[in-house]
Amino acid sequence: MLDIKHTVTERFLKYVKIDTQSDPTSPTCPSTEKQKDLARILVKELHELGIDDAHMDEHGYVYATIPSNSDKQVPTICFCSHMDTSPDCSGTNVKPIVHKDYDGSDIVLPDDNTQVIKMGEHPDLKDQIGHDVITASGLTLLGADNKSGVAAIMDAAHFLINQSEIKHGAIRILFTPDEEIGRGADKVDIKKLNADFGYTIDGESLGTVEDETFSADGVTIHIQGVSAHPGFAKGKMESAIKIAGAIIDRLPKDRLSPETTEAKEGFIHPTSILGKIEHATINFIIRDFEDEGLQQHEAELKAILDDVLTEYPNSSATFEVKKQYRNMKSILKERPEIVDYAIQAVKQSGITPRLNSIRGGTDGSRLSYMGLPCPNIFAGEHAFHSKHEWVSVQDMQKSVETIVNLCKIWEEKS
Repeated sequence: MLDIKHTVTERFLKYVKIDTQSDPTSPTCPSTEKQKDLARILVKELHELGIDDAHMDEHGYVYATIPSNSDKQVPTICFCSHMDTSPDCSGTNVKPIVHKDYDGSDIVLPDDNTQVIKMGEHPDLKDQIGHDVITASGLTLLGADNKSGVAAIMDAAHFLINQSEIKHGAIRILFTPDEEIGRGADKVDIKKLNADFGYTIDGESLGTVEDETFSADGVTIHIQGVSAHPGFAKGKMESAIKIAGAIIDRLPKDRLSPETTEAKEGFIHPTSILGKIEHATINFIIRDFEDEGLQQHEAELKAILDDVLTEYPNSSATFEVKKQYRNMKSILKERPEIVDYAIQAVKQSGITPRLNSIRGGTDGSRLSYMGLPCPNIFAGEHAFHSKHEWVSVQDMQKSVETIVNLCKIWEEKS
């Protein structure tokens, strides 16, 4: 085992207090300027470590390089985490609380005692007995997604720079904005990054390595109804709001929804509705592990739309599909050693590895298709996007150890 004098906890507690919530309604990059507040701090800390090329670009991305200290020709690895937190739950005035030597009891969050983290609802807590568990105070999310990953990469950088006897190749560090709103890889400069492959540090349970994600599309339905004065609307009005409601009502009740699916099952999920009598818009996300599954779900949704419109002969609608990301497994299977070495690194950290699929996406999904094969490694985050979010200090430390072991393995195998 590596003897790392960890800084990950102190870094994490500092980072989560910085509000970096992203905004899906904003057209800018980053979507919120406050994400740059954390980016500037990270650049400053990287400079203090002696990483002279660390910088934030105009879009809020942070790039940095730890130079190789090996005599070998070692591939260049990128480690990536995102700085933003989810717009689904407030990230303002986060108050992190360290529950030392967790005893297995329910955790009542002090600023809202109706918010209780129960082991029965969070089974991974059973593995945290005796560990130090960090939560928020009950009014906000914690931000472990993905500031635990950011802190782990920073702690690993701190260790590698101060322990020159650990041989490694060139290491590129990338911190991204706007991952939570699906734009984390939009402005990545792959040429400037100049890495052979990467690892996102954005996973959940201890020991998890993820080599597969959903494939994802977005669907937007624009409905054009017929408006009329409600006092004189008989036989004339065709409300776009009611058309939208009928479409939602006809979605499957016992399948194809997030609340009824698990494992490799995909879904159709309405995420927003905006409308008036004359016009309404419904936004959906479509998810499946197979591209063919996406097409089937989209065809089923289109059939629902067409069927509803038969009842509204003077109304119309458009059905727009936007590709979002694709399952990274098809890229990673061409480079199996990238995942294999991650599994070895987990084992060297004294952990039993778990190879999983993600019911979601990461920056690695997009990066893989941009020429940077990029599986995902655990950062210890749990119950993300909620007030019940938590992370274990010891799990974050093992994430750091896994990153360092991975650097060593690539140098040794080169």
